[in-house]
Formats: sequence, structure tokens, C-alpha cells
Amino acid sequence: MYCYCRYLRAFGVFAISNFVLAMMAVSITSYISPAAAGSGIPEVRAYLNGVDAPEIFSPSTLFVKIVGCIAAVSSSLHVGKAGPMVHIGACIAALFGQGKLHKYRLTSKWLKYLNNDRDRRDLVTCGAGAGVAAAFRSPVGGVLFALESLSSWWRSSLLWRSFFTTAIVAIVLRALIDVCISGKCGLFGKGGLIMFNVTSTTITYHLVDLPLVILLGVIGGILGSLYNFLMEKILQTYNYIYEKGIGYKLLLAATISIFTSFLLFWLPWFASCRPCPDETNGSCPTIGKSGKFTNFHCPPHYYNDLASLFFNTNDNTIRNLYSSDTNDVFDQLSILLSFVTSYFLGIVSYGVVAPAGLFVPIILTGAIYGRCVGMLMGSKSSLDHGLYAVLGSASFLGGTMRMTVSVCVIILELTNNLLLLPLVMLVLLISKTVADSFNGNIYDLVLKLKGLPYLEGHAEPYMRQLTVSNVVMGPLRLFNGVEKVGNIVHVLKTTGHHGFPVIDEPLNSGAPVLFGLVLRSHLLVLLKKRDFLESHNPMSFHALKEYSFDDFAKKSWGKSERVEDVELSLEEMEMYIDLHPITNTSPFTVVETMSLAKALILFREVGLRHLLVVPKSSGRSPVVGILTRHDFMPEHIFGLHPFLTKGRWKKLQFDRSPLIKYFRDILLGTGFTSRNSFRSEF
Repeated sequence: MYCYCRYLRAFGVFAISNFVLAMMAVSITSYISPAAAGSGIPEVRAYLNGVDAPEIFSPSTLFVKIVGCIAAVSSSLHVGKAGPMVHIGACIAALFGQGKLHKYRLTSKWLKYLNNDRDRRDLVTCGAGAGVAAAFRSPVGGVLFALESLSSWWRSSLLWRSFFTTAIVAIVLRALIDVCISGKCGLFGKGGLIMFNVTSTTITYHLVDLPLVILLGVIGGILGSLYNFLMEKILQTYNYIYEKGIGYKLLLAATISIFTSFLLFWLPWFASCRPCPDETNGSCPTIGKSGKFTNFHCPPHYYNDLASLFFNTNDNTIRNLYSSDTNDVFDQLSILLSFVTSYFLGIVSYGVVAPAGLFVPIILTGAIYGRCVGMLMGSKSSLDHGLYAVLGSASFLGGTMRMTVSVCVIILELTNNLLLLPLVMLVLLISKTVADSFNGNIYDLVLKLKGLPYLEGHAEPYMRQLTVSNVVMGPLRLFNGVEKVGNIVHVLKTTGHHGFPVIDEPLNSGAPVLFGLVLRSHLLVLLKKRDFLESHNPMSFHALKEYSFDDFAKKSWGKSERVEDVELSLEEMEMYIDLHPITNTSPFTVVETMSLAKALILFREVGLRHLLVVPKSSGRSPVVGILTRHDFMPEHIFGLHPFLTKGRWKKLQFDRSPLIKYFRDILLGTGFTSRNSFRSEF
């Protein structure tokens, strides 16, 4: 009885510690910066695609991301740190790119040249690549991750800049590891720059092993697509819960924390105690020492293999699974229980409103899956179980994230084993191909759930059947070159538009002409400066000298300007503003009969926010509409033209295979249709 009380007290301490840390992460995220929830990779991808979401790089988001990530990972939730590290690196880059941090003396005159969208995106890209390099100690992998998964506009100059950034990260990491080599920095620096060194001259493979490797990739693709499908359903459910208030966010996080602690503590009791391997000289290291094994409730010189997988850091657990010549260390039941637990805890834990990554949990789940396949093969395969674990991680990453080149390089830099290159490439390609026939990658699904309008680099086939005039909606708001202050204030208050066409009526012609495009932010600057005119006559262009570059520079974080904050008297509302000096006189335009597919390519490749639609014939208004990012979204197009959903648009000929349709019906049912997007906080 006394023994059971000890175990109950131990469980209480374990569960309460996890609970406090999880509540800390969720609380600071919910109350201080909801934008810091989740991995942050979808938000960084959206920003680098042209979505203006300034709050994701604010100082409060950076603070919550750092503190919340530490608390969430330490709370035993099945989440990782790699995604938050990407967001942290992007936040630091965005803040230093402001050129306005005079208060903290972290600025310089040359930083003012970064106050434009293109250079700021480049800086954020380099920061995100540095985050990957710091998380995995993989400098080349960080560059390729930014190229393959994050950046929408890549240039040769950006390649060497990001490479320089990740090289500096590697040098700094190497220096810090040398400082901490004595162990005074805790777990930091264990293993050097190579986190999971599995270099072994005994690991070999032959041509007869390729069918098993192909099978590993196929199953990994199916499991990865199922993982994404279940993740999407869980996150949709969490969204409905979170709409009820912060209290429900805390309650859900508390439930998941207690459930996770219960599984991690009590499941190892189903595993049997195993004698220590001979190479340990009769003594197994415990959880407090460096090593592979955890004693848990076993007698001396024995270890619990399932507890060794649960009661370890994610890095140490992955290192244990990747180790070679350890085919007899883990029991089949323990590996199976660990895989099921890791698979479903990764799905339910990611939606918690806290900084949480997916990369490391997916690597861990894939490694356990690889070990499981290796055990099932038994004597039918000569491959080492550690090699199966590495390939399992690759297949699971390919099946969920659908990245190939960057993941391949990251795995090779993590394991320091170039012998695995052909097999890793093969597994990644197979798992990605199989998973693509079921659904999209995990980050695209999260982007849709968050309501972020991400533009793909290609046009869908149905867009070729439409013209730009088929998707332009809503009344068009125009301004005259010299406009009344009251009219400007009314339009800004009654619409959410950020760009407005400016038209002029020449004296020698009755037909109005398009002068250009003016932005909401620039109009607010003029209203705050109160540089008004008494009459309808335009001002001199020399009046623009009163304004500086900083007056019109866009803020990347902080409270955005609102027209409600500008207080104007009745007399001022009757005055006029000359819009000519601040109007972009050369905006991009397209004819209303242009194909929507061509307009999308122009819009994305040039990096536009507004695309003016002009009429094909004369005698009409000089501009008939404005195309924005929203107009290219599938939800908007299908809402206007429902008949397009009945067309059989196939991404791949492979989709038409009866076998693929059969597996899709079994795993995903009929849920592979377009859904309305909405915002969430994970």
C-alpha cells in the first residue's frame, strides 16, 4: 500500500508540474499575444507571400513566443521547438528592419533603407532560415527550408544573404557549445553540431532492400495524409470551442495536459522490465543522467523501454531510436504503444493556444514508425532498425509537410551519414507523391483554417474559364484629384478598402481619366497633418516637401492608424485635400476581358496588393474595379460561380487511379471538398 501511495504522489507531482507549465504557456499567449500561438510557420509563409499581418512580428509576440515555447515544451505536451524558432528568427529580423527602434538604441541610419516591403521580406526570410539553422544546427538545411517552404519571391541575392546568415548561426552555435562543453549549460550542446550522429560503418543496404524501403515510403505517405486530415478536423473543432472565450481555451489546454500526463505516466506500467545490455557494464543510466535507458519502477540493473521513450527529451528519444546496433533494445509492444500515443498526442496537442511546433513531434513519430516496421520485418530484412527509424522520419515528414530537398538535407545534417542519401531521397519522393493524392500539406491546411489568403504560384484550371470581370464585386469607391475632406472620412469609415482609384476630369475633355491609386494609410497621414485647402484648386507640388519619408513609411508592428482616431471639426470637413502629390500615377492595370489565370500570375509574380481593372471600350468610367488578393481565393470564386465545383479538375493524372480513389474513400471519406475559411488562434 505504501508503494502505491509513493507512485500516486509521484504522478501528482508530475501532473501538477506539467499542468502549471501548460497553463502558463496558454495564459500568456491568450492574454498578451494570441498571434504567438502555434508554430508560426504558416504566418511567416503568409507574410512572405504578401499578406500584411503586422501583429505577428510585434515585440509582445516575440516575448510570448520565447517564454511560451519553453513552458509548452517543458510541460510534456507533444510539441516541438523548431516551428517557434522559425517565428522567433523572423520576429527578430522584422524588428531590426524597422529603423525606428530609437527608444531601445537598436537602430542605425542604414536601417531606414529596409522600410520597404521587398527588403523587409528578404530580412524576414533570412531570419526564418536562421531559426531553422539554430533549431536543428543545420545551416544548409535552413537556407533550403526558406527557399522551398517559406519564400514566394526568391532571388539570387537572397540566396547568399540567407547562406551568410545561417553560416553565422553555425559559428555562434559552435562557439557556445565550446563554452558549455563542461556541462554547465545543462542539456545544451550535447552531441556538438551533429544532434543525432548515427555514423556507422556497419550500416549497409543492398538492392534487395529497396522494395521494403518503397513500402516504408508508401505507408508513410498514407499515414502522413491521414495525420493531416485528422489534424484539420481537430483544429476545426478547437476553433468552435475557442469562439466561446478565453476560459474555454484554458479549459481545453488543462484537459489535454492532464490527459497527456496520465498517458505518459501510466502506460509504461504495461511494459516489462528488461535487463541492461552488456555494454552498460551492469548499470543502466537513469533519467537524471545521460544515456538511453530509464529505470522507472524496475529493479536495479533493469530498465523500462517504454519509459525510456516517454521520460526523455524529444532529442534524446530520437537519438535513442536512431542508434544503430540496438535491434533488441525495444520491445514490439512498447514501440507499438509509443507510436499510437505519439501519433494522436501530436494531433491533439498542436491546437493548444500556445507556441508549439510540429517538426520535432513528426520526426519522433516517424522514427517510432520506422522502428515498428523494422521489427515487423524481422529476419526478412537485413537493414538495421536505426536505419529504419531514420527512413521512417523521412517518410512521415514527406507525408505531412510535403517538402523534399530541405528535409533531405536537414536529415543528413542531423545524422551525419551520407550513406543514407539515396534511400532518404527515394522515401521522401514516394511518401510525398502518395500523400499529395489525398490532401494538401499541413501548413496549407493551417493557412486555410486561419483565413490567411495565401496565393499559390500557379493558376488552377478553372481560372482559365473566367475573366477578371467575373470576380470583381462590390461598389467601387473613387476619389477626385481634389477631394472634399468629409467625403474621404465617410469612405474610410464605411469601407475596409486599402486602395482607392483617383480620377481627374480634364478641362478640354468631358470624359474622366484615371490619374492613379492612393492608399488608405497615405490618406490618414494627410488627415492627421490637416494640410487642407480652402477651395477646389490643386496645391503646388512643392507642398510635398513638408513631409518626410518616415511619415509614409509602413509600420510592421504596433497599433495601426484608424480614421476614428482623427478628430476633425465641421469646418475642416467642408475643406478639400489635394491627392495628386501622394497618388501612385503608374499603378498596374488589366483589361476587364483578361483571363483570371493571367491576372493571377501577374498579381503574384510582381507582388501586388491592388490591380486596377480598366474597361475594354471607351465612353465608360476609366476604372471598373479593383482586384485584391481576396478575389483570387477559391472560396470567393466558387461562391460566385458554384457550377465550377461540379467540374472535374484534377491536379494529377495519378488521381484518376481507382486504387487511389478507393484508399481516399476509406481514409478521408467525402471530406475532400473546398470549405469556407475562418480565423483561429492556434
